Amino acid sequence: MQEIEEKSSRSELRAIVREQLRLLLEDRNWEGVKTLLLPVQPVDIAEAIDGLPKAMQLTAFRLLSKAEAVEVYEHLSTDIQQSLIEEFRDSELLEIVNSMAPDDRAGLFDELPPRLVRRVLAQLSPEERKATSQLLGYQAGTAGRLMTPEYIALRYNLTIKEASDRIRQLARDREVSYYVYVVDEQRRLMGVASLRDVLLADLDQFLGDIINPDVVFAQTDTDQEEVARSIQRYDLVALPVVDRDHTLVGVVTVDDAIDILQKEATEDIYIMGAVRSEGESYFQSNLATITRKRIPWLFILLITNALTILVMSNFEAVLDEVVALAFFTPLLIDAGGNVGAQSSTVVIRGLSTEELKYKKPLWVIIRESMTGGLLGILLGVVVIGMVFVFLGQIEIGLTVGISLLCITIIAATAGAGLPFLFHSFGLDPALMSSPFITTIVDILGIWIYLSTAKLLLGL
Repeated sequence: MQEIEEKSSRSELRAIVREQLRLLLEDRNWEGVKTLLLPVQPVDIAEAIDGLPKAMQLTAFRLLSKAEAVEVYEHLSTDIQQSLIEEFRDSELLEIVNSMAPDDRAGLFDELPPRLVRRVLAQLSPEERKATSQLLGYQAGTAGRLMTPEYIALRYNLTIKEASDRIRQLARDREVSYYVYVVDEQRRLMGVASLRDVLLADLDQFLGDIINPDVVFAQTDTDQEEVARSIQRYDLVALPVVDRDHTLVGVVTVDDAIDILQKEATEDIYIMGAVRSEGESYFQSNLATITRKRIPWLFILLITNALTILVMSNFEAVLDEVVALAFFTPLLIDAGGNVGAQSSTVVIRGLSTEELKYKKPLWVIIRESMTGGLLGILLGVVVIGMVFVFLGQIEIGLTVGISLLCITIIAATAGAGLPFLFHSFGLDPALMSSPFITTIVDILGIWIYLSTAKLLLGL
């Protein structure tokens, strides 16, 4: 409870800062703005600037100190970063981009239009331009594109005293200074040591004697989601990245891993809702783009419903004879759709997190089918009782109950099986499964329901 209250108070405090910042800017009280933001964390300042009217954002940003401005800029949303760059003077642009970490700068370039990238590159120092170009040379979405070259790497044959002196020289300019990566003469990764290991070792020991040679690493072409999972799995603060010759070229930090996991989870949720953002924030997309992304799947569902109507038309005599059957059609379709969505969600998530990597697909499908059957029995008993109580017709209740059992089994089986099928073909199960599950449940569900009614009611 105390933690919830603390989170609530922090949220309220951020809201107060945003409102006070807006009022101070309206009054042109520049000293008041500086005083207000002095104790505020950079990420909270970025959030406050995000919430300002566009005309005030640049003014608020220019009131920050140089060191603070760099940190705040890295936390701003992409559209505001872009709008600020367009307004920056060359001197401001130079201060910001030269002070950014190479991996953050490369990530920014991925989001900016080419004309702005060219302008920013022209402002970089030769050293920073080389570091950024190296990262941009790797494929997007890989460890090479995500890594930072700002780490500490030392030769294995240094003594602890020599290593300690070298660490003191390098640590101020390195993003990752809590691990010491140990390499040979060709910069091939040999192992890793923590600062604690270095501090506790004897001064006359060699660095190579205290390293952990069983180091977890990634290749430059390793997918970023796999990199994030490795950091999560092994509880790492940073993960070294090597090239094909096992030469150490960079490290990926835990904060980047968290961003990746959040991005991938958001992308999967968008895809399952058929509103894929394709690297762009959904809420920053214009209406035409949103409509274009949604309309294909809605057309598919429209065709599916047309097929459902076609199936129902073949049972027109049955519906004319017992009109009450039509009342339960939405119940059956919705129940089947919900069960199918539940099964597909757990399977897609399991495939995404590799939780199902060592599970046999048939075992998972059978398990979900049995779950669907149990759900169908429970729901069927309730429905049969409700129909009997309110309509007094046990035959209709049995029809609905048996149909519900069959539909939930089919929905659970399709929901579990289709993601595995699409995954085996190299297709995105999150994108493909939903419309196909809807098609199967709608068409087969209606056909089973009306066929069962025809058989049990003798129509």
